[in-house]
Amino acid sequence: MTVERVFDELGHFKRFQACLYFAAVFQSISCGIHYLASVFLVDTPNFVCSVPGNITDVLYGNLTGSSLEDLLPVFKSGSGPMVVRTAEGEQWELSRCHCALRINSTDFTYFFDGNKTVKACDGNFVYDHSEIQQSIVTDWDLVCEKEWLAKLCQPTFMLGVLIGALVFGDIADRIGRVKILMFTSLCQFGIGVAVAFSGNYYFFVVLRFLLAMVSSGYLVVVFVYVTEFTGIKVRTWTSMHVHAAFAVGIMVVALTGYLVRVWWIYQIILSICTSPFLLCCWKFPETPFYLMAKGRYKETQTLLDAIARFNGLECRLKAEELLRPEERENGRALLEQESEPQQVQKEQKLSILDLFGSWRMASRTCTVWAIWFIGSLGYYVFSLGSVNLGGNQYLNLFLAGAVELPSYLVGCFAMDRIGRKKTCAPSLLLAGVACILIIVVPPDIYILAIILSMTGKFAIAIAFGLIYLYTCELYPTIIRSLAVGSGSMMCRVGSVVAPFCVYLSDVWIHLPQLIVGILAFIIGVLTLFLPETLGIPLTTTLEEAEALGRQNKKDDLEMKPQESKA
Repeated sequence: MTVERVFDELGHFKRFQACLYFAAVFQSISCGIHYLASVFLVDTPNFVCSVPGNITDVLYGNLTGSSLEDLLPVFKSGSGPMVVRTAEGEQWELSRCHCALRINSTDFTYFFDGNKTVKACDGNFVYDHSEIQQSIVTDWDLVCEKEWLAKLCQPTFMLGVLIGALVFGDIADRIGRVKILMFTSLCQFGIGVAVAFSGNYYFFVVLRFLLAMVSSGYLVVVFVYVTEFTGIKVRTWTSMHVHAAFAVGIMVVALTGYLVRVWWIYQIILSICTSPFLLCCWKFPETPFYLMAKGRYKETQTLLDAIARFNGLECRLKAEELLRPEERENGRALLEQESEPQQVQKEQKLSILDLFGSWRMASRTCTVWAIWFIGSLGYYVFSLGSVNLGGNQYLNLFLAGAVELPSYLVGCFAMDRIGRKKTCAPSLLLAGVACILIIVVPPDIYILAIILSMTGKFAIAIAFGLIYLYTCELYPTIIRSLAVGSGSMMCRVGSVVAPFCVYLSDVWIHLPQLIVGILAFIIGVLTLFLPETLGIPLTTTLEEAEALGRQNKKDDLEMKPQESKA
């Protein structure tokens, strides 16, 4: 089938495609929202142990106050305890997870050399509410021995992202893109609001896991949807700017987090941000590629007429003209084709081992997988870690989203002018250099660290945005789906690993940047050994792809044994 003719006849990106594109991409904002919402959902404010009795005096170094709330904003863990005196005359030394009762103390001073009785906090804490009024950490006391529960929220979400991509991507190929878009959009709204009323930690994690699955499912399917509705002349731009909507979602999280400091209200607001999409998604048509692949030619013709009418054109294109010549000669234009299922069965016999059919192909596959992995790992390390850079955490996260918008513009221009490889490799190298430079920045010059971090995010976003198209173009048609699917799996693995990498900052503040920097630089160098590619049109059958020609003749020769076996 030559479905690409649709765009030559009816426009590559006219009114019909533009309306569908911007509506579908608008809902992608919610994916960015839910992916990064946990930054403030699990934010941990300053806290210390609580003590029995009413506190009358507080000491912290040279500072004095009448309540813990007076000095909690300046309290720093590891710099010494807070000393308090109760109305009963008891004196306590308070730290985050322990408290000590002074024995036979007389004078109320900060330093004490006498005996003390040390005990754990037993779940009684006082939190600093000057920045965060409520988070799940303060509501459910996810600190000290329960701290790992708070840190588990983002990894479990990313695990849901991985599973959702696998489940909904497969279902979308079976029942259609539109049904999945509608279902996942509705679930994002419903489950997102339900998270705000979860009531306890375990129900919260389960709901967030389900929310991750449907958010990931939407993001995977919408990419395919908009790609199949836009022509090759604009496909680079439309595919790259799906990621731009995700970046807008990050900016919405930062703005909402700054304005709303109560986690359940914050969650509700984030969940209803894109609810208007629910009013129009039920009108979305199925893509012509999917309809033709399933043999639904009458529906294809109806869609072609609708596109032409909306674009103000006369539809002279017939669905049977999108079929191969031999199919038209057999008179099967409007009937179910036996050849299509046979084609699918033939391609299904290929396995992931075919990506390693030769040394050349194996090295290419390993490099491409590495790019997918570091792209995702670096993207989320820069995003999640932006709140730890110093300064205003809300502004840092907002900038981490805003810096992506120009990165996709630069990426699109560079891909069209200098090629995929010459765009991807320098981007990874720049991200690696930025990470290494962050390590040598003095702690008091946090503005420079923020600038370098945003530079790294800018660079990694370019590589992360182009790798899908680059992967499509690097492989022969018969294993292209395998290559993209396996690369996407490595991407999800990177997103699962990213939160744990960010938590390594507890060991050393710059350890996440060191890991990402080294990996990005090494993989950037390896990318230089990949071949350059040119843009290719989408195909729906193996025969059409062969007629259009493959990009790398050497790979075709290497893949012939695999093709014959299949």
